Amino acid sequence: MLSRVANNLIWLDRYMERGNGILSLLKVNFYANQDSPELFSWSPIIKNFTTYDNEFYTEDAIECIDFMVFNTDNSNSILNIVTKARENARSVQEHISRELWLCINNYYLYLIDEELPKKLREDDPVQFLEELRKHHLIYFGTSDVTQERGSSYYFMNVGKYLERVVLISDFTSLKLIDIGNTTDSLEKSFYWKNLLLSIGGYQLYLKTHKSTFNEEHVIRMVFQDKLFPRSVYYCINKLSRHIEKLIESNQLEKNNIEFLLGKLESTIKYTTIENINQQGLHNFINDIKEDIRNISMNINAVYFSQNN
Repeated sequence: MLSRVANNLIWLDRYMERGNGILSLLKVNFYANQDSPELFSWSPIIKNFTTYDNEFYTEDAIECIDFMVFNTDNSNSILNIVTKARENARSVQEHISRELWLCINNYYLYLIDEELPKKLREDDPVQFLEELRKHHLIYFGTSDVTQERGSSYYFMNVGKYLERVVLISDFTSLKLIDIGNTTDSLEKSFYWKNLLLSIGGYQLYLKTHKSTFNEEHVIRMVFQDKLFPRSVYYCINKLSRHIEKLIESNQLEKNNIEFLLGKLESTIKYTTIENINQQGLHNFINDIKEDIRNISMNINAVYFSQNN
């Protein structure tokens, strides 16, 4: 497969996964901010999940959501993310299902409707965010049931799981800053709960551990759970399988990608909570992000032009 095509397929799913994560974060923070504005402000989200040359600050929920969704000067706004995903999809239409292309194109047309920003200000903001998020869920569902299991599908999933690991790591790092700024155990439990809600793990956690928010249990679930689809271990395991499929079909050379993935998978799987606490969760997360960057750069350096 041509490197340009594979690159666009990877970034197609990276953008859609990123948009889904940001929308989830906005929704969860809106609820938390309504209850405890002193604990869950909007500025950390703006600072950590936007790229904006001019300084922007607000603690108004609607202004922040509007900025994160519609601002064209912020490359991580939902509008810009979906626009870039659509451009990638259009350039590889012959490699994706027609249903998937229509799914992305319809989402783009929905976003550029001039009446949509008014809907944010006049309707329930949570419902507004859920409507946008549905488009991402429909996209992934459409991909799963219509995309043939070939190299295109594997490259797309490489993008999805690379991005998901980055998002999980970033979301956790963001909450660790808040947790580090308080000694109140109740406040800490609020932050852990907020993290689980942001990555869709709250219900599973309650089923497993009832209502007690134990830091070690949260860390194990977020990083090491084998069945939770948004745990770091699960994502790395899936990433490894899709890379293996591409290597088997001669779409990707071995290079040292398999070694890097195997090393990261083993590290996450076998690292104990005691080891994580000894090195510090921040350092543990930074090491994971560095390994993911190396894996991504390893793929890009050999096969693809840079496109982010």
